[in-house]
Amino acid sequence: MNYIIGVDLGGTFIKAGAVSKEAEILYEISVPSRADINPQAVVGQIANAVESVRQRFKDDRLLGIGIGSPGVVDLDGGTVKYPPNFAGWTVFRLGEETSEAVGGQVRVENDANAAAVGELKFGSGKGMKNFLMITLGTGVGGGFVIDGEVFRGEDGGAGEIGHTTINYDGPRCNCGNYGCVEAYVGQKYLSQRVLDKLKSHPESIINNLVDADGEKLEPKIISDAANKGDKFALQIWEETGMYIGVAVASALNMFDLSTVVVGGGVAKAGKPLLDSIEKTVKKRVLSPLRPKVKILQAQLKNSAGILGAAALIAD
Repeated sequence: MNYIIGVDLGGTFIKAGAVSKEAEILYEISVPSRADINPQAVVGQIANAVESVRQRFKDDRLLGIGIGSPGVVDLDGGTVKYPPNFAGWTVFRLGEETSEAVGGQVRVENDANAAAVGELKFGSGKGMKNFLMITLGTGVGGGFVIDGEVFRGEDGGAGEIGHTTINYDGPRCNCGNYGCVEAYVGQKYLSQRVLDKLKSHPESIINNLVDADGEKLEPKIISDAANKGDKFALQIWEETGMYIGVAVASALNMFDLSTVVVGGGVAKAGKPLLDSIEKTVKKRVLSPLRPKVKILQAQLKNSAGILGAAALIAD
């Protein structure tokens, strides 16, 4: 059997999976990314994950390895530039370094672009020619599908919606700019914002779901509270959706698009978040777009990154 390894490189975890030519994930593993150390540490973790997958398929033929990575990925398909939330990264030849570490063909694409490819081929974007993909996790990524292809821009950096300014005088983002949407809704920023506000909401059941110092506060806890009708949790998703919607509306106006596919771990919040995004977008897009606006949850969910990365080799 022939298979491909798709690698979804995140700021917290690396997910790697063996993918068949029919786009079925045969086996999946997750390891810490060690993105807070340096690029070499991350490559080491990718190599460990790849080797673990290979050990499960010793008698089969590996066709290649695709990696979805944060940051700007050069058009050469392997060089990653200045990924936010990754320590010590400037311009790094991730494809070349990984290939040397594991052997075999390696192709790299921006993680949100890879997720967009996954949704285009196998998920919510199947059959569509145009849509915006946004991924909500440690950071906020984006990918534009135009006429059935990912739009990559002049140097491969198109689609970085997470670094759209929604408040020119806002908080500093890891990218160095101020007021980026990521600085409001990236997972760490979101958790900190909730912790800061939680002090004024002793009635929220979130207080009973986190430890004393709040280190275990993750989006799932906010969602669990919201599903139980917690007003503060629902308010958080309303506010988060508003921030995202402001950035999305600007992108849709610029590219004349009306469909958005939302993926990533934070998107598991589901209806409260998606409804808030849609409400904000419909308020802010140009009138001709308003009736056509659709906000869809990613069908592949957390598999979009792996399947999209694998599609880099499948193509």
